[in-house]
Amino acid sequence: MVKVQWYPGHMEKARRQMNERLRAVDLIIEVRDARIPRASRNPLLNEMASDKPRLIVLGKCDLADPEETDQWLHTLSSDGNRAIALDIQHDNNAGRRVIQNCQVLMKPLNEKKRAKGIRPRAARAMIVGVPNAGKSTLINKIAGHNIVKAADTPGVTRSLTWIHAGNSLDLLDTPGVLWPKFEDEKTGSLLAACGAINENILDLKSIAMDTIHAIQDLYPGVLEAEYESGAVNPNGMLKAIAAKRHLLLEEDKPDTKRAASLFLHEFRKAKLGRFTLERCDEESQKSL
Repeated sequence: MVKVQWYPGHMEKARRQMNERLRAVDLIIEVRDARIPRASRNPLLNEMASDKPRLIVLGKCDLADPEETDQWLHTLSSDGNRAIALDIQHDNNAGRRVIQNCQVLMKPLNEKKRAKGIRPRAARAMIVGVPNAGKSTLINKIAGHNIVKAADTPGVTRSLTWIHAGNSLDLLDTPGVLWPKFEDEKTGSLLAACGAINENILDLKSIAMDTIHAIQDLYPGVLEAEYESGAVNPNGMLKAIAAKRHLLLEEDKPDTKRAASLFLHEFRKAKLGRFTLERCDEESQKSL
């Protein structure tokens, strides 16, 4: 398993600013990647905002295994939190679903206000998540128009910004933030595989082999069928990918570096199938 770590200065600055602004928000909208629901959870959030109701959005659910997503949703919808799965990019109702769930989470607080004769105002939500989770696209869906810049690369949003998203919801947009040290090497590798880490610092071949190993373990035979390969180790699979996709060097030697890059692209776009790389087992449920 390759060791990955990425925590540039702007993330530490954003974490401090988020902590300072938490007192001004009523709830948290946490966007995770449905393919890696545990690895894309920021453990700092529990320390910073454990007292806030939370809507967990499993984004990119169109790329994940639907049966596994259902299991994760069942587990994550607990302790006063709500969890939904969204195809943020393509679902025109994504924004409406988020607003509706936020209203449900805010109902107890609003009822208390009404009992005191206070008219509830628009809910204030901080939207958080790891880089490239889909926060900016989701904000645009909630607002009903392109109000923030969105891109399929990590690190586009760099500052905290309030956005009026309608009569019932105001959003505090935040940069994609990781944490200073991953709990284990697998977490960093999974985040890298799903595009949450700047590729310029990565050994893509190692990330690809880690991802191949995970898919071979959880979905046996799928890659072998796609790339017309026998039962081989991850390095052997990269050679099979190079041969299948005609990525060859001189003397027909397989170009495993290009094969690694192509494989990660095909995995991220679900061209090989819909995979969830973390199971919702007892070990995963210990820290959700």
